[in-house]
Amino acid sequence: SKTKPLMTEFSVKSTIISRYAFTTVSCRMLNRMQVPAAAFITNFTMLIGDKVYQGEIREREKKTGDKAKEKRNKTSEDDGEKGTETFRASVVIPSKDKAAFLLSYEELLQRRLGKYEHVISVRPQQLVGRLTVEVNVLERSGITSLEVLRLQHSRQKGSVRGEGDSELPPSTVINQNDTFAKIIFKPSVVQQAKIAQNGILGDFIVRYDVNREQSIGDIQVLNGYFVHYFAPKDLPPLPKNVVFVLDSSASMVGTKLRQTKDALFTILHDLRPQDHSISCGFPTASKCGKTIWSGLFCCSPGTDINGALQRAIRLVSLVIFLTDGKPTVGETHTLRILNNTREAARGQICIFTIGIGNDVDFKLLEKLSLENCGLTRHVLEEDDAGSQLVGFYDEIRTPLLSDIRIDYPPAAVERVTRTLFPNYFNGSEIVIAGKLAHRTVERLHVEVTASNSKKFVVLKADVPVEPPEAGNDVAGSARPEGGGAGGPNHVQRLWSYLSTKELLSAWLHSSDERDKERLRQKAQALAVASRFLTPVTSMHLKRSGLQTDKPEDAQSMSAAAGPEPVMQSLRGASPQPGPALQKPYNPRIKVSKTSVDGDPHFVVDFPLSNLTVCFNIDGQPGDILRLVSDHADSGVTVNGELIGAPAPPGGHKKQRTYFRTITILANKPERSYLEITPSRVILDGGDRLVLPCNRSAVVGRRGLEVSVSANANVTVTIQGTIAFVVLIHLYKKPAPYQRDHLGFYISSSRGLSSSCHGLLGQFLSRDATLTQEPAGLSEGPGRPPLPRAGDGPETVLKVRGHQVPVVRKQRRIYNGEEQVDCWFARSNAAGLLDGEYRDYLAAHPFDSETAFGLGPSGGL
Repeated sequence: SKTKPLMTEFSVKSTIISRYAFTTVSCRMLNRMQVPAAAFITNFTMLIGDKVYQGEIREREKKTGDKAKEKRNKTSEDDGEKGTETFRASVVIPSKDKAAFLLSYEELLQRRLGKYEHVISVRPQQLVGRLTVEVNVLERSGITSLEVLRLQHSRQKGSVRGEGDSELPPSTVINQNDTFAKIIFKPSVVQQAKIAQNGILGDFIVRYDVNREQSIGDIQVLNGYFVHYFAPKDLPPLPKNVVFVLDSSASMVGTKLRQTKDALFTILHDLRPQDHSISCGFPTASKCGKTIWSGLFCCSPGTDINGALQRAIRLVSLVIFLTDGKPTVGETHTLRILNNTREAARGQICIFTIGIGNDVDFKLLEKLSLENCGLTRHVLEEDDAGSQLVGFYDEIRTPLLSDIRIDYPPAAVERVTRTLFPNYFNGSEIVIAGKLAHRTVERLHVEVTASNSKKFVVLKADVPVEPPEAGNDVAGSARPEGGGAGGPNHVQRLWSYLSTKELLSAWLHSSDERDKERLRQKAQALAVASRFLTPVTSMHLKRSGLQTDKPEDAQSMSAAAGPEPVMQSLRGASPQPGPALQKPYNPRIKVSKTSVDGDPHFVVDFPLSNLTVCFNIDGQPGDILRLVSDHADSGVTVNGELIGAPAPPGGHKKQRTYFRTITILANKPERSYLEITPSRVILDGGDRLVLPCNRSAVVGRRGLEVSVSANANVTVTIQGTIAFVVLIHLYKKPAPYQRDHLGFYISSSRGLSSSCHGLLGQFLSRDATLTQEPAGLSEGPGRPPLPRAGDGPETVLKVRGHQVPVVRKQRRIYNGEEQVDCWFARSNAAGLLDGEYRDYLAAHPFDSETAFGLGPSGGL
């Protein structure tokens, strides 16, 4: 017989930084969790007894047919509360064993009616001994009007707010200052029973807004990424011409139609003198009258969505379309309805759709709105359709701007998300994110052009941005657990979120097959790199090679901030013992001088010429540099991501940069991903394995061997012919200008091809010569001391067809254990490297593309 497992703990921890929310739900037993529909799942972990099963995000295999492309992920279902999807994972729990589930997701909070709303589903389906919901809100510009609503049993977003909405849920405690708020909901079993004896408590909802001082918006910068929040106020409203197109087919007759008519009367009384409204009932949509409601609706057995929309578009510039069914008469083919509507609207009409009940074709309504600058809402069968219509209309009742265009200097930004918007409604917000081309910029020029009624609005400003080094700690406040210098960059995550959403939307609505496939591949690559569960990626649960304490002995589980593995927050995580473990390599391993380490300093060894060349790269925090690019031949790519730190006092530099993450992609014989930070190594190739850097271990799979020497180095060997060593630099008491970071050394390059490229890779199959030797300067014992930079004439170095003036310097490598003499190329290695600095920037950590062919492409 089936026995409902006992849940002993249910906890949620959510951290919101500048509207971007990181949430983790953890429970002891339940394996059914509701996730906001707009959120991306980033991690799922199960602990069954002492076994750990971790989810990994992979590329989803391409399927043919429109239905397959539009399906959501198999692990995510649409049968939850409105506005949510239900995440399920099936597992058999042995008798007397205990289990824990941890689910992490991320979302950008949308501003509606002047408030951000963060909704957490609290539905454990039974009374729980320890139930906790914790929400942390951090807003640099300041928090205003924060409120916690009473528990909501159904999601009626946009509905008219009731009198009792301000009633706090029992046991809720709020601590707040100007920029930070901490909310804890921790009801006892008795308090839970008073709310709902079945344990389905409802939605825990936090609403708030932020201070806005500049009409041009708020710009925030962190490690080279920026986000621009634009929400102007105190503008006169635009006059609007609106058509309400209402389904009057047989299925709408009765309560739904009566509620909708009552709602239209309410909306009519709210219209301004300059507004015009027309109502149409369909399928007999020819019955349209200006503010005429009685006798408007008639009963008909069919639903002609296409015909109703065509007639409405000819009447007006804003359409609100409400139906409870699917197209059954007239044009019924989805693609033709979409094409007809797009051609009729021609980008000049905004269509807002409301779907009622379970039988409505919500995917069609969603596409109609997305393709025609509108929004969409889904009303459940038991909800009040009238109040939903009024609430939805409230969101769009006051248009302030139209045809908005937001511009930044092209040389100052790159990879910017959408910058053109058809409308801005009062109480909403426009969000744009991107990368700064130059991270040392102190001000960013912003220009906004838009229409307001018959006027043309232009806003210009040079907006001050926070220096990169200050951005490591948002407003000096606490970041989510796992944050800090090596933690997640919430602005970068927000950029990834918006970029992925836009690519998925473009992919879904593209009609050109070649363009559609290109968009799918771009969305898939970004989603895999960001660890987002999307329609083009899938999640696979795999038994981890790690072993943890029993769930009941583990520390209290906390929210995973961004893509950091949940295992990092569990006590006692250690490599699973077994035959794969070998004796770790000696941490003082001898490797080639060819390397990049420190701030970052590059060293290239040319053993045939007995020459060593060195150069510096003044990168920017957040940049991902291509170190080795040989994807087309050996299948190996190595990228490194920079983190910033203030420069030591008295120096000539404004900031320091270090490598905080080294990523290695090995594409042969099978694809494997490796991500190394000072704290952990993630090996993702078939099975996902997380190794802490403070414990020695060796693992091998698919021609890839990874050896960790505790707190010293990580050695990566690929098919026995390629070997890299990553040194780990840790500080017990770091100075302000120090960061835990990594150094990258090439131990063996035999397996790399002659066409290998990258900042280091381009030199591996080349030789170098000196065309001039300063008097009295040569190698060998008994020779005079080598002159330093500035002490003697410059020498010209010839390498790969380039001629570069160089001077002698000394560099310390291998954690300072060895000093090498080298020829130093100044000015960011200008003339020594192929191409320009931007040619070595990767789009994401596992980006394997390169800007170079087989030959050189000019000087830097």
